[in-house]
Amino acid sequence: MPGTVDAWFALHERFGKLPIATDLAQAIGYATHGFPVTQLIALYWKGNMAAFEKDKALIEELDNARATYLIDGRTPEEGEVFRNPDLGHTLTLIAEQGRDRFYKGPIAHTIDAYFQRIGGDLRYEDFASHHGEWVTPLAVNYRGYEVHELPPNGQGAAVLQILQILKGYDLAKMGAGSADTLTAMLEAKRLAYEDLAKWYADPAIVKVPIEGLLSEAYADERRNLIDLARANPDFGPGDPRLHIGDTIYLTTADKDGMMVSLIQSNYRGMGSGLVADHLGFMFQDRGELFSLNPQDANIYAPGKRPFHTIIPGFVTKDDQPFLSFGLMGGDMQPKGHVQVLTDIIDFGMNVQEAGDATRWRHFGGAEATGEPSTGVGTVEMESGFDPTVKSELEKRGYKILPGTGGFGGYQAIMWDAKHRVY
Repeated sequence: MPGTVDAWFALHERFGKLPIATDLAQAIGYATHGFPVTQLIALYWKGNMAAFEKDKALIEELDNARATYLIDGRTPEEGEVFRNPDLGHTLTLIAEQGRDRFYKGPIAHTIDAYFQRIGGDLRYEDFASHHGEWVTPLAVNYRGYEVHELPPNGQGAAVLQILQILKGYDLAKMGAGSADTLTAMLEAKRLAYEDLAKWYADPAIVKVPIEGLLSEAYADERRNLIDLARANPDFGPGDPRLHIGDTIYLTTADKDGMMVSLIQSNYRGMGSGLVADHLGFMFQDRGELFSLNPQDANIYAPGKRPFHTIIPGFVTKDDQPFLSFGLMGGDMQPKGHVQVLTDIIDFGMNVQEAGDATRWRHFGGAEATGEPSTGVGTVEMESGFDPTVKSELEKRGYKILPGTGGFGGYQAIMWDAKHRVY
């Protein structure tokens, strides 16, 4: 179910100052009159459309996507102006007539007719009954900084679990990029992701033991499984109940002190391949992140939200804003959040240095979609790491691979309370 439009209006009602039509005017202008496609977007666009064509037998209907996103049968080249007047028209209707135009008006009826025509499952009633929810972010204190993340059904709690484990190590003394620091981070990540695969799901349907997952006692228990001298080949999920009675990211800030951390994604690049008649946007593909194993908390079920990878981050210090930040890239996000936060908090980097610093990415843990752990797995590392550190990690049992570039696009705004500037 597309929740983005509802979220726009919920945010606008609570925090907005300008008319929604003014907020959407530039987007409508770009959609209607076009924009020159940038180099990286042109590359992704071409790859996504090629993937749709390769798997077209799995997609109910692809002609609308071709008509919307191709120019003379091909994807836009770098620098070529792309126009999407259908999207401009859809956004204009929303700007002029509000969120109900999307969920209860002609747009919803058009979507309903489209899915009935192609044999899809979404119906008008699903749109008319949809509403977003305000949630209270989860938080842990990491060396005097309150780190805030969204609760399940997203993966933000994994950031907090990793930080709770890392609190038991003097990372600053161990040194940025050292073998001991990276071993502690990799093992903490692996432990947290085992719990992610077992416990993270829609809390409206499943009781997620979040208090236990984030507790100091549980972090101590999990940390005891780590040996900095060697990778543990046999991590599994813990039981925190013992302790309890394609993504885009943006951050912005204004002169009045309002800071926003926002993320949204269609998943798998452009999404599902499905574009309703003349509406100009593609439906997301987040349902892929359900599990089909009946034993899993994240099992596919009616009226249930799938596990989500998208997590905007926020940090406060002494009850005041400190950092609005995010890092894109699927399951890279919690790992990236932790690396950026430790770079800033433990290693004293500034907000730019933390983005420039080399990052690692671990693969092979259990997944919320049902895939089991593959043991220690593999670790991709950017080329800036010391080769002797990579060699030492290999001695400790990790399989180190060259980086393939998927280390997460990063944005952040830091508030300097001393000088009162961003």
